[in-house]
Amino acid sequence: MANLLLVEDEENLHEAIKLNLSLEGYNVTSAFRGKEAINKSKERKYDLILLDVMLPDVNGFDICETIRLNDSKTPILFLTAKGDTEDKIKGLSIGGDDYLTKPFNIEELLLRIKLLIKRTSNSNESDTNLTTYTIGNQTINFESFEVIDNKGNKQSLTKKQLNLLKLLIDKKNQAVSRQEILEKVWGYEVFPTTRTIDNVILSFRKIFEKDVKPNTYFKSVRGVGYKFTP
Repeated sequence: MANLLLVEDEENLHEAIKLNLSLEGYNVTSAFRGKEAINKSKERKYDLILLDVMLPDVNGFDICETIRLNDSKTPILFLTAKGDTEDKIKGLSIGGDDYLTKPFNIEELLLRIKLLIKRTSNSNESDTNLTTYTIGNQTINFESFEVIDNKGNKQSLTKKQLNLLKLLIDKKNQAVSRQEILEKVWGYEVFPTTRTIDNVILSFRKIFEKDVKPNTYFKSVRGVGYKFTP
């Protein structure tokens, strides 16, 4: 029995989708708000996430990006009233797997879910998530939580450090605000101070910019946050 996370704030639509999914034999977990969806996505492994874009607290695009920092495999199917091409492109570019515009035919939804789950379960490809990334003469291994230089010396990283690196790498050459970093790396419920981010960036500079000009890779953007420039 496949486990699905259904994130939809319109109660009538939510219950209708959940009923049809249950009749098809799926085990459905409900979430009606963005923060609730993020928390539930961390509690267990799902075979697919149905994600509404327009939610009352955190929008579906931000939820998707947050999930993708730790999970690249679980299929995400966007459900939304917004059918603009730009929205579809954004949803797919940040890690969504499919996009269905409301109102939709329930049979089409069920078929898309079936195909996404089948494609994922039958895939023999390696995880599309970042496993290694090289900055200068240092290679980050996201699976072993280590940075290895060209001489073989290793240094351990924390999960928060890795998640911040992933976020900055995914948005390379773009300014990422402190607020976005706090929300996507540290979570929506309890924020640390922005000084925490500054300290992590300082640790990155000590690791990756030892042999280059300071702020080569990790640049401060005044009044905004930080930018990674490979």
